[in-house]
Amino acid sequence: MGFCFLLIVLWIVPVPARATSALETIQSQVNKVLEVLRNPAENKATKEKKILAIADTMFDPVELSKRTLANHWRSFSSDQQKEFTSLFGKLLSSVYMDKIMQYTNEKVTFGKETKLSEDSVEVQSEVVTKTNTIPMLYRMIQEKGDWRAYDVSIEGISLVGNYRSQFRDILAKKSPEDLLKMLREKTRK
Repeated sequence: MGFCFLLIVLWIVPVPARATSALETIQSQVNKVLEVLRNPAENKATKEKKILAIADTMFDPVELSKRTLANHWRSFSSDQQKEFTSLFGKLLSSVYMDKIMQYTNEKVTFGKETKLSEDSVEVQSEVVTKTNTIPMLYRMIQEKGDWRAYDVSIEGISLVGNYRSQFRDILAKKSPEDLLKMLREKTRK
């Protein structure tokens, strides 16, 4: 009788969902993007809109911006930080969307997850084409139980590192407002 009662209680009482790992999170998000890309019934504009919505949940735009500007982040006012984060996101979308839309049914495989710190990990993956294998690493941070990417490294080239060096060179000679002005102009096109 006690065993039956225990089974009923376990069946009725909701069990907290298991925390999703960074690997499971990024794999799920990438698979959603691939599903969108593989759908022949949707036009390019619809696919781009859906991919941007997935990217909004996949990436941490503030962490990405902070790490890209590095020490220069503190030289931006709060309003400038918000504007930089928005403009940088638009810039990345415009630069990478065309590359994403060139998808031709490549396969994406995932490897291991390596702990970098208490709240960050690196997830290995590869894009497998007919003639090549392209290594990709996702650096992810956990905040409030959710894993979000703050950097992507393709064939050893870090998105954050690449833009950090460009912005560092600009900010060595110009002000945060000058950089924002440049980003405004680039994202208007």
